[in-house]
Amino acid sequence: AIPLVVLVTAGCVASGLGNRKLESLSITPASANANGSAVQFTAAGHWSTAPATVTPQSATWGACSEVNSVPTAPTSAVTISATGMATCASGASGTYVVFAWDPQYGSTGPVCNAITACGAGCGRVAATAQLTCP
Repeated sequence: AIPLVVLVTAGCVASGLGNRKLESLSITPASANANGSAVQFTAAGHWSTAPATVTPQSATWGACSEVNSVPTAPTSAVTISATGMATCASGASGTYVVFAWDPQYGSTGPVCNAITACGAGCGRVAATAQLTCP
């Protein structure tokens, strides 16, 4: 008799996000005064399924100047590290917008080139905070 060999292939499910969606970001602290030292900002991701909140959430960071509380343009008066550590440049004074967005999961809209100077636009999930330099 000829032995019968049956090959069973199990379906594999990629470990990914499935239907999980990044719905929003928040930044803490919401506002800070540098007082001559660096300030650590932290992004939290708010997701559609558990774990609902991820802190810290991976993010791309930047800073903008603002006019009448509206972010207007990138600034060199504030530098921000990849981990959210913000430092005012020598001589910088005033209030600046710190922004964060998640480049991997932080887009709820189509891919486009209409991204604002301060990291928002095209359905990007982004958040802002304020930093006051002395």
